[in-house]
Amino acid sequence: MTDAVNNNAAANNTAGASKSANSSKQLASNFQTFLTLLTTQLQNQDPTSPMDSNQFTQQLVMYSQVEQQIDTNTKLDSLVALSGSQTSNLAMSYMGKNVILSDGTGQLYGGTADWTYGLANGAKSTTLTVKDADGNVVYSKTAATADNAAGTHDFKWDGTKNNGETASNGLYTLTVSATAADGTSIKTSIASKVGVTGVDMSGSSPQLIVGTGEVPLSSVSLVTMPVASS
Repeated sequence: MTDAVNNNAAANNTAGASKSANSSKQLASNFQTFLTLLTTQLQNQDPTSPMDSNQFTQQLVMYSQVEQQIDTNTKLDSLVALSGSQTSNLAMSYMGKNVILSDGTGQLYGGTADWTYGLANGAKSTTLTVKDADGNVVYSKTAATADNAAGTHDFKWDGTKNNGETASNGLYTLTVSATAADGTSIKTSIASKVGVTGVDMSGSSPQLIVGTGEVPLSSVSLVTMPVASS
């Protein structure tokens, strides 16, 4: 898999370098044509009405600026390719580890999905809502009075939907809405732990495979080693 990452990065780098090389080659060809025409015009100009040298100077400056821009683009292509390779290597390093997700995503597996949510201040009412991968609400509840206090609280869902059916294993998203006694919203945070079993690099950016779904690297706030069973 590591070889595939390096191969993809090398291919992107080669493509960028080839594009920049073609641009430089085309510019050089156009510049040579320009010099040939300029020389011919100078050789055949009317001595009594010489050509405007300022115009030629401006054209030379323009070609120089374009050449510099192509060189800058070449360096940017190399930086983008290097960044992509580093991102892919980072994703690969998560294989076999547990990650803490901060975007509300949680994994239902073996009849349970665990989240931890935090309240910045004490709330009068807190509503917990679970949605499936399609954004449909499958479960919602109002938190108990004890779970409205400021701080962190654990929320465990057994996969039972509001209609009584049992949800299938997979990724679900928890949202928390909390309001104070005066009706104002309270800042909340959500975290969950999932295991990374693979990395999908078929798209424009690597995706971590967790359970039966995928999450972006940007969702990860912490990486931990799996705890060995005794």
